[in-house]
Amino acid sequence: MGRKRKSKIYFGQEVQNAIIDYNNSENDSIRNKIYQERIHKAFDKLAENIINTFKFSYFDYGFNDIKHEVVAFMIMNIHKYDHTKGSKAFSYFSVVAKNYLILHNNNNYKKYKTHDDINLHSDTIIHDDKEKINHLTDLLTEVVRYFEFKIPSLFNKDKDRKIAYAVLELISNRNDIENFNKKFLYILIREMTDAKTSEITKVSNVFRKHYPKLLNRFEREGMLLDTNEIHPFF
Repeated sequence: MGRKRKSKIYFGQEVQNAIIDYNNSENDSIRNKIYQERIHKAFDKLAENIINTFKFSYFDYGFNDIKHEVVAFMIMNIHKYDHTKGSKAFSYFSVVAKNYLILHNNNNYKKYKTHDDINLHSDTIIHDDKEKINHLTDLLTEVVRYFEFKIPSLFNKDKDRKIAYAVLELISNRNDIENFNKKFLYILIREMTDAKTSEITKVSNVFRKHYPKLLNRFEREGMLLDTNEIHPFF
């Protein structure tokens, strides 16, 4: 007797059943186990296939980063899948992934096309609100620059440094993340770094510890690094 041929279907009924089990469980540990062992590979492969099939042009970062974002978006929407409505999980999440890519591809295209027109419309923003937005933007820019310089000395482990850089990347791209909350950010960071929640929390706590003094310094000095960006104040 010949060996049983391995199925080429990567996102079939077994994955659909796993998604149903995931949604039916209220235990985070069980849900994480279900996702890692029964769903992740299918989501990863689906995202890869959708990106390769439609060849989206207006992304200015690498393939793996785009794929991680798509997978994270599918995870964020996993609870919306309802098998009782008759749709197959593969079809449902194919649409979710494609819509995410279309939306962000189009948004990026608009940014490229309208970049020169932004200043022409700035007078429509209320002056006080504009100042607050600019102030926050400048603060976050300085905070990102500061930590980019300090990460090698703040974290001894490569894994922690990878997580820290992922956090800074998300902060830098915050305008492109529609659901900018702690839960979703943790999901994105896990997809980007393959880190555990406890590892992400440990790195985040280091950032939190430094942030108040950085905020105070920024309010006094207006910057956190000198003009050469090599000598931090702290």
